Parts: sequence; C-alpha cells; structure tokens
Amino acid sequence: MPELPEVEVVRRGLAKHVTGRKIALAKVKNNRALRNFEFSIKTFEKTVVDKSILSVERRGKFLWLPLKKTKQAISAHLGMSGQMLMVQKEEKPGKHARVLFEFSDKKRSLHFIDQRTFGWINLEDLVQAPDGRWVPTSVLHISPDLFEESFDLEKTIINIKKRKTGIKQALLNQELVAGIGNIYADEALWKSKTHWAISCQDLSEKKIEEILFSAKEVMAKALAKGGTSFDDLYIDVNGESGYFENELSAYGREGERCYRCDLEMVREAFTNNRSSTICPRCQPRNTPKR
Repeated sequence: MPELPEVEVVRRGLAKHVTGRKIALAKVKNNRALRNFEFSIKTFEKTVVDKSILSVERRGKFLWLPLKKTKQAISAHLGMSGQMLMVQKEEKPGKHARVLFEFSDKKRSLHFIDQRTFGWINLEDLVQAPDGRWVPTSVLHISPDLFEESFDLEKTIINIKKRKTGIKQALLNQELVAGIGNIYADEALWKSKTHWAISCQDLSEKKIEEILFSAKEVMAKALAKGGTSFDDLYIDVNGESGYFENELSAYGREGERCYRCDLEMVREAFTNNRSSTICPRCQPRNTPKR
C-alpha cells in the first residue's frame, strides 16, 4: 500500500497538473470506485462538472482536491494499488481505469486507475479538524502526520505511551500518527533499534521520540527518491516508479545481512497477515528498562 512518501509524490504531481483547471467531464466507469457517496453516480458526475480545482491536499495517506467557490472536495485514497495518472486527452482508458476527469482546457486528463479496487474517490464536505485544518469528513478522525505544521510531538508521544499494544501497532494507527505503514514502520524501528512487539508503555518518552524522528527521517529520504516501488502498482502521475527500495534497511530484507551488525535479518509474524523484518541482535525482544 502506498504510504506517506508515495502519496506525497502523487500529491505534488497532481498539484502541478490540475491546480486551477476546470473540470469539463467526469465519468465513473466502475461504481465500486465511488465510495460512500450518498447520491447516485450521475449526481457525482454532474456536481463536479464546471468546478475548478483550488489545490491538492494531503494528510497521511489521504488526498483531496478542494473545489473553488464550494465547501466540498474530491477526496481519494489509493488503497493497495490506486494510481492517479495524467494522460493525453485522446488516450483510451486502460482496463483498470475507474474514474476519469477531463478539463476545459483540453489538455491532459486525469485517470484514477485501480487494479485491486481497494482505493476510492468521493465528493465530500470540508469540515474543520481539531487542529483547525479543513479536511474531508473521511479524514476527520485522522491525526496530523509528521510533516504537518500542526503535528503535536509532545501530545503524540503521550498518546502512544498510553497504549497497551506493541509499538509497531501504535505506529500503524492512523489516529495516533498518520501516514506510516508497514514499510516505514519497519525502517523506523530498525533505525531506532526497537523490536516491533515491545509495549508502548514499556518505552520511555525519549525512545518514542527517537522512533518518531526515525520515521520522519526515513520518509523524507524516501520522498526525495520518489517513494518505494516494488512493482508497477505504485507509480507517480507520469507513470514513473520511485526507487527508494534500493535503500531500505529492514523491510523485505529477510535472509540478508544487517547493515549495522552483519547478522542475518529475519521476518516475524505480526498481525492480520502482516510480518515485520528485524535484526535479532539490533532489535532484541526483551523489555527495555524504564
């Protein structure tokens, strides 16, 4: 699943290509792509036509495009395999194209592609989140991410330390800190020499802060490389893959040598069919002293 760096790469690409443009046509080709919209597909298509896109926003893994002179936004989540592609207007939609947007200037169109159909598009009202930012209703429960000005480090550390779960489960909880998924949780925990199963309550506030800074640092590096692409399911708006996978230190490196101590990396079962890749020496499972 695309995580914060990958979604931010998409956001930047969309901002460059669609900001200020007026929608001339919207076509929903697969009704599963229009998620949680209260009204009909036709209503969605008619409502967004003749609306101009004010900007392209992101919180964690969520995207939204506020519409000028309205209190609404086209919201989106890429799910497992969603793509936002800018294509030539005359180009025929691919077989996995779910929602199409054409613009009044007749330049490149926007296609929402989703092979596995876990992603979605919606039209939502904008509401004010606790941090003051105006977000779609579906994003209201999501915490500010590590790159937002409104991110409250002290509050986040306190909220994480209250959890009885393992630290990785807390990192993946989008209501605690948005944008971190399996890849960057593994990377942050390796960097901070922390085992994924250690209880949040057994970690010092200083250690939790170190883990969060590690997550921000590794995601910043991934963003600079265009994100992480293991296959062609994650690509940017121009169809190009990121190449941060070549610099991963933990995720997906089972059986390879730890870059820090040279011990063989191992993969451990986590939860919900997920796993974590760790270094047994650098990330011991023993409970740390308070």
